Amino acid sequence: MIRISELKLPLTALPVETRRASDAPTETDADRLPTPHPVAELRRLAAQALGIAEGQIAELQVFKRSFDARKAELLAVFICDLSLAEPAQETELLAKFDKNPHIQRTPDMSWHAPAHAPAGWPADQAERPVVVGFGPCGIFAALALAQLGLKPIVLERGRPVRQRTKDTWGLWRKKVLTPESNVQYGEGGAGLFSDGKLYSQIKDPRFLGRKVMQEFVDAGAPPEILYMAHPHIGTFKLVKVVEAMREKIIELGGEIRFEQRVTELLLEAAPTGAAAPAGFQPQRVRGLKVLDLASGAVQQLAARRVVLALGHSSRDTFAMLHDAGVFLEPKPFSIGVRIEHPQSVIDQSLWGRHAGHPLLGAAAYKLVHHANNGRAVYSFCMCPGGTVVAATSEPERVVTNGMSQYSRAERNANAGLVVAIDPSDYPLDAETWIAAFGAADGARYAAEAQALQAKGQTHPLAGVVFQRQLESRAFEVGGRDYQAPGQLVGDFLADQPSQQFGAVQPSYKPGVKLGDLSQVLPGFAVAAMREALPVFGRKIRGYDMADAVMTGIETRTSSPLRITRGEDCQSLNVAGLYPAGEGAGYAGGILSAGVDGIKVAEAIARAAVGAPEPA
Repeated sequence: MIRISELKLPLTALPVETRRASDAPTETDADRLPTPHPVAELRRLAAQALGIAEGQIAELQVFKRSFDARKAELLAVFICDLSLAEPAQETELLAKFDKNPHIQRTPDMSWHAPAHAPAGWPADQAERPVVVGFGPCGIFAALALAQLGLKPIVLERGRPVRQRTKDTWGLWRKKVLTPESNVQYGEGGAGLFSDGKLYSQIKDPRFLGRKVMQEFVDAGAPPEILYMAHPHIGTFKLVKVVEAMREKIIELGGEIRFEQRVTELLLEAAPTGAAAPAGFQPQRVRGLKVLDLASGAVQQLAARRVVLALGHSSRDTFAMLHDAGVFLEPKPFSIGVRIEHPQSVIDQSLWGRHAGHPLLGAAAYKLVHHANNGRAVYSFCMCPGGTVVAATSEPERVVTNGMSQYSRAERNANAGLVVAIDPSDYPLDAETWIAAFGAADGARYAAEAQALQAKGQTHPLAGVVFQRQLESRAFEVGGRDYQAPGQLVGDFLADQPSQQFGAVQPSYKPGVKLGDLSQVLPGFAVAAMREALPVFGRKIRGYDMADAVMTGIETRTSSPLRITRGEDCQSLNVAGLYPAGEGAGYAGGILSAGVDGIKVAEAIARAAVGAPEPA
């Protein structure tokens, strides 16, 4: 097949169908069908680009569709795959256009499994791989392992997705936090309560992202995610998709165990000659100690290969890994707030006269500014037509995040407005460490941190301390009842507390308490954001409008540490331990986490059945 890119049509040439919001309870099969593509027009453009007659094209399929809004006449831009009636002619045309970047051979995007377990596998139950965590990375690691015949066991500390949803609403509506079942913990992971964005900037030469997308569609996701340039699913739809994927894993021999928290990593000395970073003991996994949260029972689970798909908020597990001697490294992340504008303001600024067109939907944006104090300020996890949600997983702390349904039909647009930080920003004083980890562990970790600082190094748990410090402060300033501290943009820029809301009403539940965000955010972040907002207002008209609402605090942009691994996907000093996904520092969103889960599953399959490493 031949792939042709940059086929452009005016927006007016695209067919449009008016349907009810696809999240509506009365959704029908017809509502789930994507709007048809302008195939006849695309065949004409493709034939013109190749210099052939339209009748020579046997089949044409749309691979990707995006929109170009840089000019007044908005354009739809397509990438199409086509086959010709005469296959030999495809070879001739590909040779003719071999220097043309917009005409290439359609790549093979199918998944090629590296190995498969033999019939009757495993003879030893300890050979069954264990996946810790059932967010996007854990789901795809478990699914790929099951498809490879390895019968994984999944341990998820949270609850099944529907019960988890009820628990999460308990915080949003009643200010009651369930520490083991919330936005961060439970089936589907943090990605479930998000915009469900399915795009990434990772390098993906093997098209594993395509496998992730196809598995979502097979599980009930809207089929148009396969061709949209910036696809998303939305929380309500993700609930059903995640349940379907769980059932598929079980059908293939996998096992999912909920409310199971791993409390200890059982290790033994590695064989003589095993490598490890300086100062770390080479070890290998022999099992896990697991607490059943429903019964309180503790059991040991034998395991030789363990996937750590923890997510970025498993702070107690990070501490457990540190105490076990697993090599960890601190890493940068970002902090800030959620900023809300009327979605109509964003649509008008970005789409112009096309705002409101049903094919365009709610407009999204991406912004960045490098401030004079050396800090990068940027938009993060933009949620068009969405809501700001309470995302804490720990008592007496406030964390915000953003979420959209598939329809993206809510009144406001929201995004993280965040500032990049560095391990050098993390606190060293013992008082802050004790507040973060308790008296005994906090004092011990603080002493370790100060000793490392003397060597020019940063403690791997220091980012967790910084997060907890900010989140606790947000809880206090918000009124100590899980309301979030907030401020209007105009008052933030004028350095004065906010007294009442204007035209923009915040969407955050349990509620927003207006005041002064400089009481919560570090001074360098406040200064950088005050500089960036007017700059962003020049890029998106209305972005720095006085009534826009800023709600704090956003701290879970990415993991505060990395569970470093080698090329074989195993921990640098613990054989059989496979750190994966966002919590391990190897992903940043649903798609990249899913891809990383597949990569780790493949590495385990090669090790388990003795298959060679890829060239």
